[in-house]
Amino acid sequence: MAIPKSIGAIELSSIAIGYQIEDAMLKAGAVKILVARTICSGKYLIVLGGHVGDVNSAIRAGLAEAGEAIIDHVVIPNVHESVFAALGQSAMPDANPQAFGALESFSGASIIAAADAAAKAAGVNVYRIHVAMALGGKGLCLMTGTLPDCTAAVRAGAKEIESRGLLVNKVVIANPAAELLADYI
Repeated sequence: MAIPKSIGAIELSSIAIGYQIEDAMLKAGAVKILVARTICSGKYLIVLGGHVGDVNSAIRAGLAEAGEAIIDHVVIPNVHESVFAALGQSAMPDANPQAFGALESFSGASIIAAADAAAKAAGVNVYRIHVAMALGGKGLCLMTGTLPDCTAAVRAGAKEIESRGLLVNKVVIANPAAELLADYI
């Protein structure tokens, strides 16, 4: 499969149901699993990619079977390409950025949506999307860029998370210390 154009994610409160939902999603469309694993607080996260129609079909199939186990879900058509690298933690921050931005969410699915919104809103380098592990089930998105771009991107990402009622915090730091960026490479 070529690089997916869309991403879908479902976050579940049950690990056992997670396997069942993952199976249903894989059978519902030509999708590629990007992340499927247990996450902190005993949850299960499934992130998949593919063409928007297949991703929508897979997410609908998962939601139909999940019942009350759904914590959060998202479908992002035409996802920003930086989201894929940041999910895989292969992106690097800018060498000497003018600013650093961070978004923190109560769910993994909403942080993926926020990262996409941030990347589309301004010319930032989204270099890390940390989903749930060692975060108590939260999501974290890190980015660098100019101060105006980081400010606009963090604002857009926070708005996406706030629309779900899941925003923990948002931060923009001007002229960040180099050691700060090294913490999450």
